[in-house]
Order: sequence, then structure tokens, then C-alpha cells
Amino acid sequence: MKLDVLFIGNKFRNNEPLRSYALRNIEKSLGFVDSVSYYKESDNALFLYLEELLQTKSRFLIITSKQNFSTIGKLLCTITADNQVLKDGMLIPQGATIYDEGTYLLEYKSTYVNVMHLDEGQKMPQILLSDDMAHAFVHIFEEKIEDLQTILNPLAQTYDVTLEMTYYVDEWVCVNISSNKYGDISKFIHAAKKLLPKKLIASSNVIEYIIDRLSHKGKKVTFAESCTGGLLAYYFTKHNGASKILDGSLVTYSNALKENWLAVSQEILVENGAVSSAVVAEMSEGALNVSQADYALSISGIAGDTGGTKEKPVGTVYIGVRSKTHHEERHFLFAGDRNYVQHQSALMAIKMLILLDRETFF
Repeated sequence: MKLDVLFIGNKFRNNEPLRSYALRNIEKSLGFVDSVSYYKESDNALFLYLEELLQTKSRFLIITSKQNFSTIGKLLCTITADNQVLKDGMLIPQGATIYDEGTYLLEYKSTYVNVMHLDEGQKMPQILLSDDMAHAFVHIFEEKIEDLQTILNPLAQTYDVTLEMTYYVDEWVCVNISSNKYGDISKFIHAAKKLLPKKLIASSNVIEYIIDRLSHKGKKVTFAESCTGGLLAYYFTKHNGASKILDGSLVTYSNALKENWLAVSQEILVENGAVSSAVVAEMSEGALNVSQADYALSISGIAGDTGGTKEKPVGTVYIGVRSKTHHEERHFLFAGDRNYVQHQSALMAIKMLILLDRETFF
């Protein structure tokens, strides 16, 4: 059954961190969100939209402010010929028999509507919708989607599961596996792992998986970033347990700090430019020496939207990855705006870390 999210109130369109917090919790609890819509509190079309929603036999999560919470309940009552009643200090539709603080679930003609209020600086109320499908995720490296479809679709039919595949970056594929009560996701993953040894990670979140693996082995990683400005470090520190595997990271945007903090030689900077294979090699070496970590990742590039040249256009990025015994530097040309180039760079660096030490990560 589809899952649609409806934000009612200008704050959710304007406050990106608040909106992201809500969607992050929804996806963690219920999986894939099919659509996200926004309405102003005073939008005259909202009543008609809600009336239409209640005829669709789907699942909806409506998020609004505490101030507008009872107004949404009143609209739903008008559509469903119901009345609002006071329950635990909340005015909610009488037909909403499942409720908790700041949230209630209404069933109407096979449509399920979870209404909740959320304001700035508050914890999100409990999600009362349930997922009607079982889900799992795996991440597969060094394969293209078309090849994976040939490899995995027969297995999917055998174990009665459905696959959705998405690229994170080149040859890093996230596979969303879903099934009804007759499918067997665990057996599918086990069989897929046998077909793709040293390529498949059976985890919904690769960063959490890396943190767990490095923690288990008592190893650490550090970063030296330029054009990504600390984004790579954020990818890790936003997860619990990051302190076990990350002592710190260096953002060396200027050449002076590349020299002083990471011991990148001035001669190499002048000869090759800051955006080069030679520089990210010295950046990763310097980060490893400074931190005494087991792995170091380095990134330098031209994220844009300006600053490119004919020789090094916008999107040119060099990434280095290093352990105590091996290192690799690669050149990439990413497309997109500044932020997308930065995210692609960070994700590619993570992919390179995983592939540098297959014994640890697979």
C-alpha cells in the first residue's frame, strides 16, 4: 500500500532541518515514501485534497503544527461525517480509536490516515501507521544495475521478493528488497551473498556498517577534505558510535593549511595544483601521520558553481584513500550543482574505502 506524506504549514517548506527530521523518522519506521506534498494552513484547496485522499485506499501521514492540529481534525470530521471529541487533552475525530500524545490514526474506507503535530525543537510523536510489507536493503559494489538484474531477478522469483535498484554513485547500487508474507527476504540475501562474494553488504546503512566493522576490529579512520568542507566527516558523525572509529578530521581549504597541517609540499602544490592526484596522495598521507589512524580519505576538487578551467572543469574531483600498506588516488568528473558534486565526492570516497580493504568490509 502506498505511503504519502502531507505537510500542512509554511514552516515545513521553509525549515529544511525540521522537514528532514520528520522524513528521516518516517522512512526509518515505514520505509519508502511514495510522495511528499505541501499545503499552506489557509489553502482553500486543502479540503478538496483531503476529501480525495480519503477515497484512495492508501496510507497517509499528515504533519502539521500544534496550533493547526484540531483544525485538520475538524476538516477530516466534515469529510467523514464524524465529530471531534476530547481524548487525553486532544481534540480528535471520534473514529480515531488509536492515539498517543500528539498523534492519532483514523481508518476510513480502507484508507489509513495518521495525523500528528510537530513544531520546532520538539520530538516527533509516535508514528501509528504500520508497514504492510517486509523490507530489507543491501548494497552492492562494482556492478551495474542491468547486470544485477540478470543475476538477481531469478533469485527474486524463487524467494518471492521484489527488487528496486538505485545507484548511489557509479557501481554502488542500493537494492531495496520487499516481500509480502509469502516471501523470504533472508534466504534471498543469503543466496545473493553467495553469488556476489566481496561485493555485497547486507545492511540498510553502509556508514553504520563501517562503524560497526571498524569498531569490532579496533581500527580508526580519518579524513582530509577540501572541496567537501567536512561533509565526509558529517556522513559519519551523524551516526551513533562514530567516536569509536573517528578521532577527528581536517578541512584544509587553503593551500597554506594543506602545507602546514598535512605536510603537502609547496613544490607539489605549485607543480600540480591543489586539485590533483599528487596532492590528495600527500593529503591522505599527512592525515594518516597526524592521526595515527588505520585509514585516511582525502578529497580535493572544484565543486562549482564557478572556478573551473578548460583543463579542470567544474566537477573535477580527486580522491585519495590510504591504509598503512596501500593507497590509491582516482580522478572523477561529477555532474550537477555544487552540493550534488560534494555529496557524490563523499560517497565515492566511502566506496573507495570499502574496496581498499575487502577482508575487513566484506
